[in-house]
Amino acid sequence: MSTRHFFSDSTGVVVRALIALTARNPHMQLDETNRVVYSKTHSPSKVSVISGGGSGHEPAWSGYVGDGMLAAAVCGEIFASPSTKQIMSAIKNVPSENGIILCITNYTGDMLHFGLAREKALALGYKVSVISMSEDAALGRKKAEYVGRRGLAGNLLVIKLVGTASQESWPFERVLELGRQCNDQLVTMGTSLDHCHVLGRTHHETVPENSCVLGMGIHNEPGLQTLTPIPTADEVIKRMLLFLLDPNDEDRAFVKFSPGDEVALLVNNFGGMSVLELDAMTSIALSQLESDWNIKPVRIYSGVMEASLNAPGFSLTLGNLSGIARSIDVSVEEILHLLDLPTSAPAWPKSAYSGPKSSNESERLREGAYKTSEEGLTNDNRLKINPASANKALAKACNRAIAAEPDITKFDMQMGDGDCGEAVKSVCDAILKKLSGVLSSETDLNSYLEQIGDSVEDVGGSLGAILAIFLAAFSNNLRQAQELNVEAVAKAAPAALENLKLYTSARSGDRTVMDTLIPFCEKLQNTNDLEKAVEAAEKGAENTRGMQARFGRATYVGDKVEGLSEMPPDPGAWAAAIFLRGYLRGLQK
Repeated sequence: MSTRHFFSDSTGVVVRALIALTARNPHMQLDETNRVVYSKTHSPSKVSVISGGGSGHEPAWSGYVGDGMLAAAVCGEIFASPSTKQIMSAIKNVPSENGIILCITNYTGDMLHFGLAREKALALGYKVSVISMSEDAALGRKKAEYVGRRGLAGNLLVIKLVGTASQESWPFERVLELGRQCNDQLVTMGTSLDHCHVLGRTHHETVPENSCVLGMGIHNEPGLQTLTPIPTADEVIKRMLLFLLDPNDEDRAFVKFSPGDEVALLVNNFGGMSVLELDAMTSIALSQLESDWNIKPVRIYSGVMEASLNAPGFSLTLGNLSGIARSIDVSVEEILHLLDLPTSAPAWPKSAYSGPKSSNESERLREGAYKTSEEGLTNDNRLKINPASANKALAKACNRAIAAEPDITKFDMQMGDGDCGEAVKSVCDAILKKLSGVLSSETDLNSYLEQIGDSVEDVGGSLGAILAIFLAAFSNNLRQAQELNVEAVAKAAPAALENLKLYTSARSGDRTVMDTLIPFCEKLQNTNDLEKAVEAAEKGAENTRGMQARFGRATYVGDKVEGLSEMPPDPGAWAAAIFLRGYLRGLQK
């Protein structure tokens, strides 16, 4: 890999790149503070399609903003999910009368932060839904059982189809179904000669000399096989196509390709291959598809479409266009029509471009979207609270969690990177500070919960995102209640839990905070008894002792586990149980 860069580190590089992108594409506008690129020409009469993720994958996703593709793209730091606040900025910048679709690549941070943004947008009255984009065939069903398949370059076919369908004025539900069915008809396999190198990073892994990795992820994630010595180009393609197309591979036969099906091929350069070599690989893939699999793609896309910085590798994506057409009951010609229609998005191959014509109506609505949340909730049933009583219970919960910080940190250092205790203390300190300020006189329950959710969200990380989503969904569901009582809470909490499950695959037994939240909500729903619900939460947290982790960094600490006489409880689950017990005691006093 090349470790030499003109920039000594990544500071400011993302914003500079976005400034250049929008400068050379006059239909684009940059919200520099939030690193959001949006289309000035997008009409509010069309469905707004929004995507994004960590930077370093350019031209994805900012290069696909334009009529016929994305209305907006949200850009995180290199290989880091954009924050919920950034995503909310994107939503507000591309208002739509027909609805907003968030196209999310299936990575934990992206799913959680886009998920929280959706919950917040729903609370403000937006119509928002989600397409989870995941088509990696490398890991198979067994390894991807809990988290699902990774999202790779095939997501660009989803974005092109739904973006063009929106431009063609398809209704919201129809666009949504098209995107989901398209994802289900895609498979991708990547390979690389080495890892990519992140600007400024001094510690990095490398692939052994004279080896290549089949199935490597676009963030240097481990692959399926390391091949030594490097096979011939023909053999590499043969192995990749076998994993994509073999109907007898029960672990990876995600898509059925029948004789006569129309197929699209997308060959994506990870960023470090020459155009010459990539086109040669494309030629081999086309030859083997026809000779070995009787497949002759009707659409071929090749180039740097979703990079991994400077990784010397590429991926093959196959999309069954006939399968998409059958699933939504249209002709293959209609699917091809959507793929072929021009788009002003500069990164899409063969895109057509015409001078931009800004939508004045969209600009007016965009400005209105930044009005306060209160204006978006004027028709809601506002539940009132006694701030003194609520603050007393909240202070008790926060102080108990802060007192437990040393134990939480110790547990996390044994199983993770040791930052959970600090994160819990940070969010509790932030809430306590608000108790003497904005929360001291707040009597509206939803506004009260929103302030708490902001504090949780600012902490970041998966734990913060999970709890913030739960709070946002809990607040949304509680608005249906006529009065605030245990019965209303017992109904809203399980509903919020179901919303949360849309964005994380973690469940009871996976050693996460869900081991506390799930039994708490279920017991509360069944008994309307907070004491019993808290007891169930505490038992759930305690049960994580000795439990094997299936999510997060704790899944990679096998060496640490071997040296422990007993695995500690999950720090996030433990902290949540302590917080809930503290809150209940504050209410009882």
